[in-house]
Amino acid sequence: MADRSEIDARSSRANLQTSGRYGPYMATCNFQQWDSDEPIPRTQLLKDISGAHGLLCLLSDKIDKEVLDTAGPNLKIISTLSVGFDHLALDEIKKRGIRVGYTPDVLTDATAELTVALLLTTCRRLPEAIEEVKNGGWKTWAPMWMCGYGLSGSTVGVIGLGRIGMAIARRLKPFGVKKFLYTGHQPKPENAELNAEFVSCEKLAEESDFVIVSCSLTPETEGLCNKDFFQKMKKTSIFINTSRGSVVNQEDLYQALASGQIASAGLDVTTPEPLPTDHPLLTLKNCGMTFLAQQCGFIVHICK
Repeated sequence: MADRSEIDARSSRANLQTSGRYGPYMATCNFQQWDSDEPIPRTQLLKDISGAHGLLCLLSDKIDKEVLDTAGPNLKIISTLSVGFDHLALDEIKKRGIRVGYTPDVLTDATAELTVALLLTTCRRLPEAIEEVKNGGWKTWAPMWMCGYGLSGSTVGVIGLGRIGMAIARRLKPFGVKKFLYTGHQPKPENAELNAEFVSCEKLAEESDFVIVSCSLTPETEGLCNKDFFQKMKKTSIFINTSRGSVVNQEDLYQALASGQIASAGLDVTTPEPLPTDHPLLTLKNCGMTFLAQQCGFIVHICK
């Protein structure tokens, strides 16, 4: 852990001089910057936020009542560099009349592409196959060795057919998917191009060959994918989560994978993040993990 002097060095103040086009209201802007890829320590955030008029934060920064109280009445705007905003205490923010900005569509295409990559990697058992080649497990050709599951003629269930969910489904359709199912608050006629069927969460679990979770984290979706959900899934089903780790009960997922209740899982999000290296999920060959949307989702041309 960094000592006090190192932390102070990463948190610096500066004056930003703006052109006259903004008039007298923005002649000078004082800003405090946390200059590190590591999340800002809580104590430093509370120190720096005091008296601030605006805050630019990340998904890793918990902006709760304590932070808002420390900021005081000057705080008028919060901008988060993320699609999700479950790290923001929205009820408290609304009470104080603070405006919020976020980036709802900036990662839609990148996340959809990488979700498809994670699905293909998982269902075709690529990590297992690579390890077998490395450790000498590939002895000779065998007709059924390392066989996985294909998308052609399959049923794909999407939990949360919003911007990202729809972008994922569009990319999967050319693989020959026979049927799309989805669940959410209500049917979405605007997604008619997929001929997707709006079903209950239970039916989606029972009938899908591939289950993709791309919903927002809300009180209703927290822990949605639990023991009951996994028990309804087919033993040959593939489970993919690129939404939020807390949508899944990880202990129940581990049991489902270890017992063969479901075939395999691909996870881009966990609770906590990063997952401890001794976590039981990491001992399973049929559970693949990446940090695609967390890091690689920021594709180069978007960053530029």
